[in-house]
Amino acid sequence: MTPGNSLGSEIADVAQQPVFDATITPHRSLGRNGFRIVMTLVCLTSVVSSIPFVVLGAWPVAGFFGLDVVALFVAFHVNFRHARAFERIVVTPLEVFLRKVSHRGREAVWRFNPAWTRLERQTDEDYGLLGLKLVSRGQSVAVASALSPHERSGFADALGSALSSARRGPDYGAP
Repeated sequence: MTPGNSLGSEIADVAQQPVFDATITPHRSLGRNGFRIVMTLVCLTSVVSSIPFVVLGAWPVAGFFGLDVVALFVAFHVNFRHARAFERIVVTPLEVFLRKVSHRGREAVWRFNPAWTRLERQTDEDYGLLGLKLVSRGQSVAVASALSPHERSGFADALGSALSSARRGPDYGAP
């Protein structure tokens, strides 16, 4: 290998190095163990509450307690399914890569040149940063919608800094 090729491959490797790499997932306050505990407590409460009605001969009321348990289970199932969605943003000196995967598994991918990409913010005085978009050559894609306004603001600062760094290009070790 000649010295020129080695330097060229090192420069290419530096240009491919991510300046920014983030994966955004929807926040869920209840994990699998919490779900098991909540459903166990709801089932126990439902059974204990339905016993007096069954003893008094009003047994159909027990069925309605069961419907409540089933409805809660379905709601949690839908919630956990929606938690599978995510966004991944990778910024390198050569490209901005955005991959969105919905809760159904549908995937959408965008690639932008960092030199032509800007971050557009939609702010409100009372609520903070409401929306964030990557805009490049007439194309606009919303990002970080799963974050709270405060988290979105911090994310926007980090992503904006990464875009600026990518526009300047990689530092090839020049003096």
